[in-house]
Amino acid sequence: MELRSRVPGGPIERKWDTHRFEMKLVNPANKRKHTVIVVGSGLAGGAAAASMSELGYQVKCFCFQDSPRRAHSIAAQGGINAAKNYRNDGDSIYRLFYDTVKGGDFRSREANVYRLAQISVEIIDQCVAQGVPFAREYGGLLANRSFGGAQVSRTFYARGQTGQQLLLGCYQALEKEVARGGVTMFPRTEMLDLIVIEGRARGIVARDLVTGRVSTHLADAVVLGTGGYGNVFYLSTNAKGSNATAIWRAHKRGAAFANPCYTQIHPTCIPVSGEYQSKLTLMSESLRNDGRVWVPLRGGDRRPPGEVPEAERDYYLERRYPSFGNLVPRDVASRAAKSVCDEGRGVGPGGLGVYLDFADAIRRVGAGTIRERYGNLFEMYQRITDENPYEVPMRIFPAVHYTMGGLWVDYNLMSTIPGLHVIGEANFSDHGANRLGASALMQGLADGYFIVPSTISDYLASAHPTPVDPSHPECRRVEAEVAERTRRLLAIRGKRTVDSFHRELGSIMWDKCGMARNAAGLNEALRRIPELREEFWRNLNVPGSDAELNQALEKAGRVADFLELGELICRDALHREESCGGHFREEYQTEDGEARRDDARFGYVAAWEYTGDLAAPRLGKEPLEFEYVHLAQRSYK
Repeated sequence: MELRSRVPGGPIERKWDTHRFEMKLVNPANKRKHTVIVVGSGLAGGAAAASMSELGYQVKCFCFQDSPRRAHSIAAQGGINAAKNYRNDGDSIYRLFYDTVKGGDFRSREANVYRLAQISVEIIDQCVAQGVPFAREYGGLLANRSFGGAQVSRTFYARGQTGQQLLLGCYQALEKEVARGGVTMFPRTEMLDLIVIEGRARGIVARDLVTGRVSTHLADAVVLGTGGYGNVFYLSTNAKGSNATAIWRAHKRGAAFANPCYTQIHPTCIPVSGEYQSKLTLMSESLRNDGRVWVPLRGGDRRPPGEVPEAERDYYLERRYPSFGNLVPRDVASRAAKSVCDEGRGVGPGGLGVYLDFADAIRRVGAGTIRERYGNLFEMYQRITDENPYEVPMRIFPAVHYTMGGLWVDYNLMSTIPGLHVIGEANFSDHGANRLGASALMQGLADGYFIVPSTISDYLASAHPTPVDPSHPECRRVEAEVAERTRRLLAIRGKRTVDSFHRELGSIMWDKCGMARNAAGLNEALRRIPELREEFWRNLNVPGSDAELNQALEKAGRVADFLELGELICRDALHREESCGGHFREEYQTEDGEARRDDARFGYVAAWEYTGDLAAPRLGKEPLEFEYVHLAQRSYK
C-alpha cells in the first residue's frame, strides 16, 4: 500500500492555487460523457453532486433517507467557521489554520488544513448567495460568535439551526440540478458494496430499502460523502441511521482506513437518563459563549443549584484554563468534566453531569437577548428534561459526537483506490486528533463545493476510464457476495435482536475506548469484541425477508460492520502509545492530567490496510511534517 499524499510544493499559501493550475482539465463537451456516483446527500455529498452537475458531469446521487433534507448535517447547531475577520479582532486565514492544527494536537496534514482555511471565506459568500439566513448585526452585517479553541469570533450561525439552514441551501442547489436532468437521485437506497475493476473504483451495489431490489450502478468515478462512524458506540449524538457501511465496505475492497481511534467526545450533551435510550441529544457548543460551567466544591453536595452559594461553586474551566475559560476545545472540556465527576462532584442522577449556567448572562444582557441567540436550543432542552434553563442551569455531560478518523485520502481527496474520492466526515484529512467546533460544516462544504469538483477532473483526464457493462464478471461477483451476506443474516434465526448486540458493543467501546483508554482495557475489548461478533453470526434474529421494507435487516448489516470496525478502532488505540486530542491513553499524561504526545514515535497518520484477517490488519504510516506551525505542548491556560 502506497501512501502518496500528493501535496504540491511551494509556499503554503500558494499550494492550492498552484495545484489547481497544474491539474489536468476536462473540457465542457467531454464532461457530459462522464458519469460520477455520489453516495450521501448531506452537506458534503449534496454540495459535490450539485457542483459537479453544474460543471456538466452526469451525476447519480444516493441517500438512504427519503429526501436529502433528512441528511444528518441538518442536526448541526452552532455554526460554521470562516476567516472573514468581520470583528476586526485579529483573525486571518493563517490564524484559522494555526488554531485548527493546534486544536487537532498536531496530527493533521498542514497543507490540507491551510486549504480549508483559505476556502472558508468563499463558503460564506456561496451560502449567502444561496439565501442562507445567517444571523446579522443591527446594521445588517453578518454576525459572529466564539467557539472553543479560538480567541477570536469567527463562527457564522443561524441561531441553533445552522446545519439545517446550510443544508436547505445545498438542497436547493441539488434539486435545481435534479430538475435540469444533471443529477439523478436515488433516495431510500443504501450502498452495500464497492465495485473495483482493474484496480479502479467503477461503481456500487445498492439495495432499494422499500422494495429490497439489489442493483448495480456504474460510473467513471465514485465519491463517498457518508458521514462518520460515531454510532459504533451505540449511544452518540448521531442520528440512529448514521452508519459506517459505505466506508467500511470500501475499506475491505482496498481503501486504507486512517486514524480510526480518533473519535471526538462532545462536552455539551444532555446526560443519559436510562437504559431505554437509543441516542443522545447534543446541546450546541455555542452555549458556552454565555453559559458558565461549574460543579459544587464539595463532593456529594446534592443541594439544588440555586441553593449553592457562589463561594461553594467551582467554575473549573475558568479556574484551570484562564486564557480560554469555558471556550477550551472539546476534548479538554470533556476530560475536565470527567475528572470532576470522578472526584464525586458531578450533579444530577448518578452524578454524571455538570452545570451549564446562564444566570450571569441573563442578568447581563437579559433573557430576551439569550432567547434570540439560543431560543430553539433552550426549548429543545426543556422538552427533553422538563426543566426550564432560563430558571435553572442545564445539566450536561460528554458524549460521542464526531469521528476524525476515516478513509485515508491524498491532497486530491482520493483514497488508496484510484477513482474513489472521499469527502466530509467520511475521510480523515483535516481535523487531526480533535475537531474544533464549527469546523465540520466548513470541511463538508469546502470538500463538496470547491475541492472535489476540481480534483476529480484531474483523475478523469488522467485515467481515461473506458465503459464498463453491468455484465462484467467483477460486477456479478460483488452482486453475488452482497446476496450471500444478506442470505446469511436472514438464515441465522437465533434469539437475540440486532439492537441487543449493538448496545453491548457500544458498552464495550465506551467503557474501554471512550473518553479514556489504557492498555488493559483495550486488550480486554480486543478479546470481547471478536467473541461478541461470533455470537452475532450464531444467535442473531432478523425477522422478515429481503424482498420488502425491513429495517431489522438494514440494522443487521450496519451492526455487522460496526462489530468489525470496533475491533480496528481498539487496535489503533492500543498501537498509539501516546495521548493526543480525543485519544487519551491514561498511561501517557502530564502531571496536571493533560495529553502527552510522543512526536518522535507517533508523528504520523496511521493508515490500516485490510488483509482478509480482522485480527491482522497491515499498518501504513504517512509521516507528518510541520513547517509552519511548530510542534509544542498544547496549552489553553
